[in-house]
Amino acid sequence: MAGDRLERYRQLRDFERTSEPAGATTTDGEPAPSGRFVVQEHHATSLHWDLRLEHDGALASWAVPKGIPPDPRQDHLAVRTEDHPLEYLDFAGDIPEGSYGSGRMSIWDRGTYDCRKWDEREVLVTFHGQRVSGRYALFRTKDRNWMIHRMDPPADPERQPMPRGLRPMQPVPGPLPTDEQGWAFQPAWGGLRVLAACQGGRVELTDAGGAEVTGAFPEVRALGEALGTTEVILDGELVVAGPDGRPDAERLARRRAARSPAVTRRLSSATPAVLLVGDLVWLEGRPFAPLPYRERRARLEELGLGGPSWQVNPDHPGEGSALLTATRAQGLPAILAKRLDSPYLPGETSPHWVVVAV
Repeated sequence: MAGDRLERYRQLRDFERTSEPAGATTTDGEPAPSGRFVVQEHHATSLHWDLRLEHDGALASWAVPKGIPPDPRQDHLAVRTEDHPLEYLDFAGDIPEGSYGSGRMSIWDRGTYDCRKWDEREVLVTFHGQRVSGRYALFRTKDRNWMIHRMDPPADPERQPMPRGLRPMQPVPGPLPTDEQGWAFQPAWGGLRVLAACQGGRVELTDAGGAEVTGAFPEVRALGEALGTTEVILDGELVVAGPDGRPDAERLARRRAARSPAVTRRLSSATPAVLLVGDLVWLEGRPFAPLPYRERRARLEELGLGGPSWQVNPDHPGEGSALLTATRAQGLPAILAKRLDSPYLPGETSPHWVVVAV
């Protein structure tokens, strides 16, 4: 009965503090028709997505840390949580700090579903939503842990899985190109070159040597939350500023060398890093690396990136001399020149990328 199924839900919440619905207090009358679903994006302690299926007068619920998988080659963990009231189909808002599940919740998708099988170990459904559609299986692995698997081919048949093990492309030192109209120019900050792979609300930072450095820069993890389910690989430069506002190589080195989580937290607060994004390598199941830089840059701008610990590095097509002069006046070490028609070559050095010292 729905009333009994909501007992745990109510025990976990103080409805004088939270705006979440308490749900019906009785199970009298006909149960609500099944077949509706909602996926909510939940910015709690850890970003995740909550999948809720209307079933027998309540919402059977799973927390999905990486979101609903768009590809049958990727199964995602789905943790069974307490049943929720039907009113939760329309819930969005802020759950106050100190409350169970505190954080911002928004509706990511909703619609109806057809149920093909439902038992305690397996649920087979076909979703009819705006962002989620097709056949899916939820299957139990152990205790509350389930997996969610897409049974249909990818909604985008050309979608490819995100590559692993890529490294940032490297520039060569050289003079300012003479044909400036064929190049774009960006400030070079003397920071740590990284690739930022964002998937399922998580970020993984990889340096030029292939080492993962995510743990040293926890403030950048919020980029994953900002991107949500968007799958993207970004090329950028991690920079830590000194008291004068200019890049400080020594402070950056201390940030990277920190081994204690307590020291890392202290340094991230005292000397925060910023990821300056300069290129787009991969986006939503498609490699952008083979495309000309001008096309990669245009799509990068459309992402609208901008946050407390990440910004898009300014781009100046055809203005190398002017940027070099401005960079010199600001005390920055160099500028980076990129040929407008050049591809991105992960892990390689290319004469189509030139770092020009001030």
